[in-house]
Amino acid sequence: MLDFSGFAGRTVRAAGLGEVLFDVYASGPRLGGAPANFAFHCAENGLKAAVISSVGDDELGEKAREQLSLRFLPALLLPNDRQTGFVKVDVDASGVPSYTFAEDTAYDNIPLAESAMEMVRSLDLICFGTLAQRGEVSRRTIMALLDAMPKRSLRVFDVNLRSDYYSREVIEESLRRTDILKCNEDELPVLCRMEGLRGSDPDEFNEFLRERGIFCFVYTEGARQSSVWLNNEKSVLPTPHAEVADTVGAGDSFTATLVSQLMLGRSLPEAHRIAVNVSAFVCTQKGAMPEVPPELLK
Repeated sequence: MLDFSGFAGRTVRAAGLGEVLFDVYASGPRLGGAPANFAFHCAENGLKAAVISSVGDDELGEKAREQLSLRFLPALLLPNDRQTGFVKVDVDASGVPSYTFAEDTAYDNIPLAESAMEMVRSLDLICFGTLAQRGEVSRRTIMALLDAMPKRSLRVFDVNLRSDYYSREVIEESLRRTDILKCNEDELPVLCRMEGLRGSDPDEFNEFLRERGIFCFVYTEGARQSSVWLNNEKSVLPTPHAEVADTVGAGDSFTATLVSQLMLGRSLPEAHRIAVNVSAFVCTQKGAMPEVPPELLK
């Protein structure tokens, strides 16, 4: 079973591990990447959060350092001879984005530095996904850093499937290091097929995860609803209506808020309620890292 009781009442240290990149819109580049978004929203919830990634010695790399600093978000951005990652974002009329990723970027080649090992040894929480693992160098680094985490720390696997940048091997190795798994309605059928499960029923997938020793499953279904299974509890909430500007980063804000609030001592229903409200707010804003109104976190 997953126990959050040891974290409440003390400083909780969190990090997003993986890609730091720029979402390039028609209006210009905006800082993004799921791990950076996750860390930002952990900090908005009161955790001591940071980012672990790699950027190039280029204009976007310098911009990443500047913008994370402006957001008061500490970042271990390891130097790299590749270009800083970026993704072209096209947003349709309903606010749903599609992505075209630059290849062989800095975040695909995150080096295994001692400074990163030292950082993860002090963490309580980390979030990682599959995108940065498309590069063999980063995949090895991410696995090594996850293995160096303290025994009672929590590892969140937000699968975040993009294009064909994943494999069964990546999924399996990630699941072996997972305490909390998050996916959406598009990703669940892919995971079920990979694991040889018939259909894509989330309750059945939760049972599969429990057999693997994963006792928290977070499942989002866009504008319809979200469900969270935690140990022997289940919470289902409708997605609040929002005037959508774009949905970039909404899922990351949901995951970060949910887990942060659980670590701060909230019950599952309370943490889930706050998470859906924060995610709905992010949908009303341009970009993935808007400042969250304090009243939404109560």
